[in-house]
Amino acid sequence: MCKDCGCTIAGQEHHHHHDDHEHGIVHDHEHQHDNTTWSATHQAAHETLNHNPQLNDAKTISVIKKILDKNDHEASHNRAHFDSHKVLGINLMSSPGSGKTSLLENIADMVDFKFAVVEGDLETSRDADRLKAKGIEAVQIQTGSACHLDAFMVHKGLHDINLDNIDVCFVENVGNLVCPASYDVGTHLNIVLVSVPEGVDKIAKYPVMFRCADLILITKTDLLPYFEYDIEKEKMEARKLKPNVDILEVNVKDKQSLQNVIDWINFKRKMR
Repeated sequence: MCKDCGCTIAGQEHHHHHDDHEHGIVHDHEHQHDNTTWSATHQAAHETLNHNPQLNDAKTISVIKKILDKNDHEASHNRAHFDSHKVLGINLMSSPGSGKTSLLENIADMVDFKFAVVEGDLETSRDADRLKAKGIEAVQIQTGSACHLDAFMVHKGLHDINLDNIDVCFVENVGNLVCPASYDVGTHLNIVLVSVPEGVDKIAKYPVMFRCADLILITKTDLLPYFEYDIEKEKMEARKLKPNVDILEVNVKDKQSLQNVIDWINFKRKMR
């Protein structure tokens, strides 16, 4: 089960549109990795498991740690896969409806780099279809009942993407401000979106997600006149959680705001 909400995770109830190979939580890759390598996010997750009274059972904690260990192992492989093809991996996370797919659709005609998308949703291929209609290479992962993507799901998706032809691979995670923050999918960077209509309490109420962000996008800023939303206060809340986080305001109708996101990505590409 997912340590955050109890959903079924890696290798149990997720689906992909190709069945030529399978990965589960007990799958052992033949690739060699350093099992002592931990991301800061996952280390924190391991250290705080005992704080959830519903998961205090020693056997439950042991199983969850094994699941996270195997996920981290697979994530390291995914990252090495990106690195070997000189591709920057970016994990997009947010609540449903914050504008992840719209962002990708609207930068498609503006970017000076090639990108593809691993798309995650519980059901349907609607978002992947939207991206394909814009000429973007996209692979749909249907998770079934799982409220986040994990490294195994992303690994499957990468087998259907020609990494030799792209510069950036976006992983558009399942819409959720809780579980995706705890599962390293093997990308290099995390971009977290939060939209004006969601209200002023999301950053404070879901701190784990925003602590893991390299960039926070405050989206749908064209709606500010219609909502009581103190955008500067929200930026302060974000920087209380992570002082050095980058924050950009985005309105898909404002090309300059989109260009700012593209410029940030290009800067990170050059820094690698």
